[in-house]
Amino acid sequence: MKVTISSLQFKADVKLEDFVREKVGKLSQLYEGVLGCDVVLRLDSASNNENKIAEIRLLIPGNDLFAKKQARSFEEAIDNAVDAVRRQLKKHKEKVKGI
Repeated sequence: MKVTISSLQFKADVKLEDFVREKVGKLSQLYEGVLGCDVVLRLDSASNNENKIAEIRLLIPGNDLFAKKQARSFEEAIDNAVDAVRRQLKKHKEKVKGI
């Protein structure tokens, strides 16, 4: 699976990119039809601590799955977004199988 990581308004650390690839890579094990994944990391201009935003678009045949989460750290935002996409992927998988 091809993972594209974009970081807006800052330069992403290598450790952060590796973390994203590791977490998102696990999604392809759930469903064989995953074509790729686009991840956007962004800093929000909010004055509070929860200004890290992670967006994940999972490319699958038919409709793409999308999740956007905001948290105190990019790692937490990625975890939350991956969980949201994982739930969507399980629903999609059940729908395709006709369960």
